[in-house]
Amino acid sequence: MAMQIFCDAGGGPNSGINTAIGCIRIDTPGAFVAWFLPFLFKIIGGVAFLLMIYGAIQIITSAGDAQKVKSGQETITSAITGLLFAIFSLFLLRLVGVDILHLPGLK
Repeated sequence: MAMQIFCDAGGGPNSGINTAIGCIRIDTPGAFVAWFLPFLFKIIGGVAFLLMIYGAIQIITSAGDAQKVKSGQETITSAITGLLFAIFSLFLLRLVGVDILHLPGLK
C-alpha cells in the first residue's frame, strides 16, 4: 500500500507534506515560515529548560565543590543567554521584516 505524500494543511488539497511530526504546509514560503518559527522556538525553549535543570542538578550535587558550583552556574547562565538571544532575534525579525520591510508571510 502506497503512503500518501501530500495532505490538506488548511490551504486546500496538496498544500502540505506528511512528515513524522505532522502535516507541514508548503504551498507558499510564508506558510512554511509561519509553521517553522513557532516549532523552532518550542524546541529552543525546551532545550533551554533542560539545560537549566541540568545546571541546577550540578549545583545541588556539587557537595560544596566550588568548581562544580561554578560549572552549574555557567550552564544556567548559558541557557538563559541562549534563550534571550533567540527571543531578541525573533523580535528583530518581526521589527525589520514585518514593521519596516512589510515582508509577506511573517505576520
